Amino acid sequence: MKLERLDHFGIEVADLARAERFYTAVLGLEVVNRFGDQVLLDCGGQNLALFEVPRAPLDDAARRALIAHPLGHGHHAFKVQASDFVVARERLAAAGVESAAAIDWGDHDCIYFLDPDGNLLEMVSYR
Repeated sequence: MKLERLDHFGIEVADLARAERFYTAVLGLEVVNRFGDQVLLDCGGQNLALFEVPRAPLDDAARRALIAHPLGHGHHAFKVQASDFVVARERLAAAGVESAAAIDWGDHDCIYFLDPDGNLLEMVSYR
């Protein structure tokens, strides 16, 4: 068996409309389709599926702890060009998105941030 590529990845959200607004307005993804309790978004030729799943929101302390120490936690990373990395940081800040400080890994930069449901995400740019 040989896996060809990642077809899609799914993220659970408590409020589908709110999540769709975040992923389209802030991150710039485009809606491919809607299926009742899920929205399929295009992410660079692959798909991100948002699944509406009733769940209690993370409390403020848990959100602060996750964004204060994001390394080593499960997350989804979005790649941007180096020229877009600063723009991405500015867009996240302007939208009031909870973010960690940018990290310089030598050959790439990244910034971890939370979506409205507390899902840990990363923006990464390779030099």
